[in-house]
Amino acid sequence: MRWLLIFFLIASLQAQSQCKTFVIGVHHDTLKCTDYGSLKQGKWVVHVPIVRGEPGYEEEGVYKDDKKEGTWRRYSLQGDVLAIENYKWGYKNGLCDYYDMWGIVREESWRATNPANPYDTIEVPDLNDDRKIYMKVIKVDASTMQHGTWTFYDSQRGTILKTESYVLGQKVDPITNKPIGKQQALAADSAAVAAAAKNIVKTVPKEVTQYEKKNAKKKKIAVRDGATF
Repeated sequence: MRWLLIFFLIASLQAQSQCKTFVIGVHHDTLKCTDYGSLKQGKWVVHVPIVRGEPGYEEEGVYKDDKKEGTWRRYSLQGDVLAIENYKWGYKNGLCDYYDMWGIVREESWRATNPANPYDTIEVPDLNDDRKIYMKVIKVDASTMQHGTWTFYDSQRGTILKTESYVLGQKVDPITNKPIGKQQALAADSAAVAAAAKNIVKTVPKEVTQYEKKNAKKKKIAVRDGATF
């Protein structure tokens, strides 16, 4: 037991030696370390008070070179869990869960890209054969994007309200199971508008119908337009 305490003491002293500023937590661990390059490192506990009516919260997790890394947890000031998020390179990556006082309300899925290498390899299905999948290297514009299945819950009943699927920020059509790009979405909206227009039934007033029938064979029709000259 004594050797274990000595080991933790040495590890704590080594961590502190790399920190310009830090605090010692209730469990005698080093928290809120800022290194000599003014970058946040290691375990952090952040307290955000109530401001202008917005509820405060606390969050805890690990910083690596001033960027969030791994699992971060957020709590209300009453101690209830609000979110469990995962990060890589400072961006959301993987599953992120959000809660209210009754339970989980939403599960998100994200994919982060290394800012130092903004390229990613994705699976691309063959348009002519669903059984074939190709690997394609693409340049990624955003540092993190919706990727995977998003699930929305009724937290009080514990039931699923709806699900949405994404591939690198593009929503997947639930019917074709293929990503909907911006142009595809616009085309789909235009097609829907056109289809709706075809189903519109034009209602013509009875007086107009009688007028057109009465004057159908006349070459010139005198119309009173209210003019006085």
